[in-house]
Amino acid sequence: MTSSPVPPFPGSHQLASTFGGVTTAHDAGRPPRRSGAARVIVAVLGVIVLGTICAGVQWGANVGYDEALIAFDDAVDDTASSQADLVDALATLTATTDAAAVVIDADSGALMDPAAKESLAAAIADAEEAESEGSTSAEESLPQSGEKPYWAWELFGEIAELNADRDDVGQMLDEYETAGDRAVETADAVQETGTAAVLSAADAAGGFEAAHISARNLDILALRDAAERVSAASALDETAADAYVYLESSAAAMLTSEKAEIAEKQGPLHDARLEVEAFARDLAPGVLLDFDWSPLVNGYGEADSMGGYATWWYSDPGYATIELSNSVAEYWPGERSRALVAHEVGHAISVKCEGMYDDSSQENIEAWATAWAISMGFTDTANGTSAYGPPPQSLIDAAAGCR
Repeated sequence: MTSSPVPPFPGSHQLASTFGGVTTAHDAGRPPRRSGAARVIVAVLGVIVLGTICAGVQWGANVGYDEALIAFDDAVDDTASSQADLVDALATLTATTDAAAVVIDADSGALMDPAAKESLAAAIADAEEAESEGSTSAEESLPQSGEKPYWAWELFGEIAELNADRDDVGQMLDEYETAGDRAVETADAVQETGTAAVLSAADAAGGFEAAHISARNLDILALRDAAERVSAASALDETAADAYVYLESSAAAMLTSEKAEIAEKQGPLHDARLEVEAFARDLAPGVLLDFDWSPLVNGYGEADSMGGYATWWYSDPGYATIELSNSVAEYWPGERSRALVAHEVGHAISVKCEGMYDDSSQENIEAWATAWAISMGFTDTANGTSAYGPPPQSLIDAAAGCR
């Protein structure tokens, strides 16, 4: 029996099957089903796309982190260098202020110019403030980067922190540079005012010596040596500060010895003794003279006799000590006293005229002193003639060249 053909449905078509003559129809309104292989391909492609996106994000995070780390490390290096410069500047400042403090503490007001000292004190105050503030900055710790994370989301977080730390480091750099500049400026100010202050004291040493002529020779020589050391200072450092302390101690020693010398001269003959000493110094300008007074010198000094004795030291500069009997002051300003003092000064001035006469014998030494007194116009026999005889004219002429 043969079936009747079924008319096709609207929107469909009919195909003859090659299998048993059976025909099938497909609904054009329904999508065709994908096979299992197609679904696998789509999934793989999705994984690949997603993986590519993730890999790109991870790569970008790594690159961004590396760039941020480099920028951070560069900023830290610059700031660390500035911090090291600050530490060095503070060390210099500390050494300078320490030296200045020694100078200020040693100053007695005897030598240093008051205005110079005031300027130095003000500079020290500014420097100490700069030193305190700068030390706080110099002790700060710089931020450090941590271990690099792996995942992108961690990397992005670290990038943000690195950038923030880099900004902080930049602010620290500015802080260190400002503090370093101030440390240098205040150190320079202390140097300038401190050097001027100690040099003012060294310059005043000559006037101080002239005002205290009764101080002992060795104390005066110490003052001169100290003033020379201070004058040679090119900067205010430990050496200059030590030299200034020496200068101040020398000035103090001069005042002490002068006080002792003046005390020894007290009594009825005080004024006469000072006149005799001034007279002797006028005869031999530039020669340092110490004076000692006694009732007897060389066995003379009683009744109307007078005694004198001189000791001198060849040096640079030379110096001498003259011993006189009290009777020299008692008979002052008589010609005998003046002539005897001139004879002793003739010995003392040998320090300026070494080699002008033969000093190998006591006879020659006394002849020289007598000749020198005569060359200065002192003709009283107390010039040495009464004790040692008249010197030859040739020696008097030679002695006239010693002034």
